[in-house]
Formats: sequence, C-alpha cells, structure tokens
Amino acid sequence: MKALMFGWEFPPHILGGLGTASYGLTRGMAAQDDLEITFVIPKPYGDEDQSFAKIIGACAVPVVWKEPSRERVQECIGHIMNPDEYFYYRDHIRYDFRRIGTNDLGCIEFSGRYPDNLVQEIGNYEAVASVLAHSLDFDVIHSHDWLTYPAGIFAKQISGKPLVIHVHATDFDRSRGNVNPTVYGIERRGMDVADHIICVSNLTRKTVIERYGQNPDKVSTVHNAVDPVPNAESFKKTPRKDKLVTFLGRITMQKGPEYFVEAASRVLARTKNVRFVMAGNGDMMNAMIDLAASRGIADRFHFPGFLKGAQVHQMLADSDVYIMPSVSEPFGISPLEAMQVGTPSIISKQSGCAEILEHAIKTDYWDIDAMADAIYSIVEYPAIYKTMSEEGRKEVNAITWDKAGLKVRAIYDKVIKNS
Repeated sequence: MKALMFGWEFPPHILGGLGTASYGLTRGMAAQDDLEITFVIPKPYGDEDQSFAKIIGACAVPVVWKEPSRERVQECIGHIMNPDEYFYYRDHIRYDFRRIGTNDLGCIEFSGRYPDNLVQEIGNYEAVASVLAHSLDFDVIHSHDWLTYPAGIFAKQISGKPLVIHVHATDFDRSRGNVNPTVYGIERRGMDVADHIICVSNLTRKTVIERYGQNPDKVSTVHNAVDPVPNAESFKKTPRKDKLVTFLGRITMQKGPEYFVEAASRVLARTKNVRFVMAGNGDMMNAMIDLAASRGIADRFHFPGFLKGAQVHQMLADSDVYIMPSVSEPFGISPLEAMQVGTPSIISKQSGCAEILEHAIKTDYWDIDAMADAIYSIVEYPAIYKTMSEEGRKEVNAITWDKAGLKVRAIYDKVIKNS
C-alpha cells in the first residue's frame, strides 16, 4: 500500500507539536513492511530523516513550465531533490498556474513557517498537490491538520483516491472559541469531503462531531504517542538547591500560561525554595513577564525562550514538576516526554492526553488552587515525587507510535475497501 501524506512540519525543523506528531506517526507506520509513505512538506532543508518515508518539498515541485538547465536545477534544489525528479514533475503539470508567482524553475517559494499570508501559502500548496497527484502512484491520501486539507481535497478530486484527514487541533482549540471564519471554512470543507476523519483524542472527536456537524461513524480517535527519548537515562538533574517547575510550549491563550503564573504565586506564598520556568515563545510572553512582576515573583521566574531537541529533554529532566495547564489541548505530547525522563506531570483535564494517562495529576485548567496544591505536594514530599517519577516513566514507555500506526492502517484498509 502507498500513502501520500501532506503535512506542514517535519523534524528537525519544527515549530510545534504538529511536526512531532506527524513524524512519530509516520515512523510508527513505517514498521509495517508493506506500507510506503511519501510525505510532502512546504519547505524541507535536506537534513530530514528519510529512512522510513520519502520527503518531497513543495518548494521544489514546478507548477509552471520552465526550461532551466540541469545544472541550474542542481544548483537551486539539488540538496532536496534529484533533477530527474524535478523534470518528471514538470512533465506532469496539467493546469495553468501562471497567476501564482514562481521562480526561474517554475517553483513556488514557501516560508516553511506560519507567515502573515498563510492562507495564500495554503492555496499555493494546493497547486503543488495537483502536480503530485498527476505524477505519483498512491492508494490513499492523508492530510495532517487544516493547513493541508485543500491539498488533500484537490489530490482526491484528481486521483479518485480516498482522503483521510488528521485533526491535530481545531480552531476552537486555538482561539478559545473566537473562531476565524476563514479557518473554520477550510476545516469544515476538509471534514465534509474526507472519507474518514482521525482525531487525536475523544475530546477532539466530540468537537468535530458537534461543532462541524460530522457523522460519528466517519470519525475515529487515534491517540498520539511519544517517540522514545534517545538515552533517556543519561539526562540527569543539574545539582541545585531550589526545586524547578516548568511550563514548556507556545505562550498563547490556548496553553493557559496565566494559570501557571497564578499557581506559581500561590506556591511561593507557602515556600520559597522553588523556581519556575516558562520555556517557549508566543504572543502572550510579554504579558506573562508583566504578570509575574505584578505578583512580585519575577525573581523566581525564568523565560529562556524557544528550546529544541536535546535542550527540551534536558530542561524536562532538570525539572521536578512539569505542568501543562492548557485551556483546550487536543492531545499534548509534552507531558509524555517529561514522564519519559522521570519528571512528574500535572495536566489539565481539558487535554486529550488526560484520557490515557493514569500516573499524572489532573486538574481543571482554571483551578489554580488545586494546581498549586499539586505542585507543592510533589516538591515537598519526596515519596510522592519518587512514585510519580517511576510509575509515570513505566506508563509512557508503553505508549508507542507503532500501536497508533496499526490503528491508522486499519482505517486506510476500510476507506480503500469502501472507495
């Protein structure tokens, strides 16, 4: 079986959980010997792991006929695509996309990020999907998150192959209900056209059914998993006097950073031997710096900015408590990563991972008193810390992507059979 996947991020160049989840699922599915995966992203860098999936950069697929020399193609995109492949795709252009700005190869420049003209980039990505749909052989289309739904729809219309969309989040999660009508329209159309919808949690499934009017029979939950942390045992805590409590993620209203600061204020009213870290960046960072200052706890707060790779795992391992107070979290992989390195986690009941984790403390995101009590208990009582650390590590090590991959494969088999 051959799957054509459309995504927006892929490690090592990621901006959030979408890339991490797409990578983990793809690698988990690749354990199935008879499954070939082609993964399309807007802008690869050439250092992506292609041992389990073929990576195609939309920025290297021509959508307008040009006649560059082979040497020019090699010079411009040789680090991410063989010139022969470029010319093959060029020969399969079927539509007139001259209205779209392209370079001298007839390719579209993508930022590889989330720019101000994101909707335009999504439309351009759709044009690339049309060329690939005419060029490649595949049995099923899989689109990750709303950014790639239009590409998946176009590929389905061209090929007649079934479309599976993967809902990693909805705009109701990202906006606390203040939904962008353009984004909602893209999400709704993707769900309406899809042959099947995969959600990362029952929480998300409920939103898809109730807010987007989808038939429950068409919507399945496949919980995310976590990639094993390489050499997890090698990450040790840096010796220090104070305990460390960490928030790690986008500092946006969806993630509930203000509840973390307020809970920190209550903890510090009871004990002074605790420091708090808010790692990441986002549109609420300055507001959180001001909030910490207004609560008189700025001297106990640290804002190290965006962390990646080994920095993330070392930060999590250094922490005595990891906390995810998300207002609406479709899943949330970071608590699982924290538990892998032995760090007890506190998560909001409004998160998808709360559905599968037994050895994490769960509170309502708004209940800062319960959150503060949980933090205090873990940092003050070694027996609680030790139990949560040991049992949490054992629990998450059994939550693997290959199990999630088998569930997705069963959905593929079903939609192909019914198409």
